[in-house]
Amino acid sequence: MTDYATPLDGRIALVTGASRGIGAATAFALGRAGAHVVLTARTAGGLEEVEERIHAAGGSATIAPLDLIDGDSIGRLAAAVGERWGRLDIMVLNAAMLGSLTPVPAIDAKEFSRVMTLNVTAQQALIAAFDSLLRKSGNGQLIGLTSSVAGAPRPFWGAYEASKAAFEALLAAYGEEQRNLGKLRVALIDPGATRTKMREHAFPGEDPATVKAPDVVAERIVALAQAGFEPGHRERIG
Repeated sequence: MTDYATPLDGRIALVTGASRGIGAATAFALGRAGAHVVLTARTAGGLEEVEERIHAAGGSATIAPLDLIDGDSIGRLAAAVGERWGRLDIMVLNAAMLGSLTPVPAIDAKEFSRVMTLNVTAQQALIAAFDSLLRKSGNGQLIGLTSSVAGAPRPFWGAYEASKAAFEALLAAYGEEQRNLGKLRVALIDPGATRTKMREHAFPGEDPATVKAPDVVAERIVALAQAGFEPGHRERIG
C-alpha cells in the first residue's frame, strides 16, 4: 500500500451492505486506509468485486456473504471474527432496505415486517453479537448510517421513516450505555443525497449527476474513524 497513507493500519473493520453504494465505497476506503475489512452483504459476487478492488489498492479484506435477517448467521460471523482476531475495532452499520413508498394505511404488513426486521431487529442483533468484540478493541467505534427522514416526516415514507427512527433510538441508547464504561463510541451519520440504488428507486426522475458520489460519504467515515469522535456524535454530510 505504498501509494496511500495507512492511518488505520492493523485495525479490524466490519461493513454491512458492502456489495454496492455507500457500503462498498466505505469498505474500499477503509481497506485503502490500512484496515482489514470484513465485507458482508447478501450478494457474493458484489462482495468479491469490492474485495478485489481493495486487494488491488494494496489492502486486505475478507468476504462474508450472509442475509442479516438470519440471526443465526450474525452469531456465526461474530464467532468467526472473535476466533480469528479477538476484537472488532470499527463496525459500520450501513445495510438497510427502503421498502415501498406508499401511504401508511396501504403499507403491506409482510413488507413492513421485513423492513423493520432488517433496519432495526438485525441491527440490534449485530450490536448484541459484536458488543464484546467492540469493547475488547479498547477504542471501538460503531458508525450507523441513518436518514433525515427519521426526524422529518415525509408523506409516503412512513415504513422507512419508522425503521430509521427506531434505528437512531437504538444506537443512541447503546451509545449512552457505553459513555462511561470505556472508550467505545457510537456515531450516527446521515449521508444526505447520495448516488445509490436506493436513491434511484426513491427518486426515479432525478439526474444522478446532481447528487454526490458514495465516495464522498466513505471518505468522511474514514476520517472520523481515524480522528475519533465524542460520544453521541451525529452529522449530516453535504
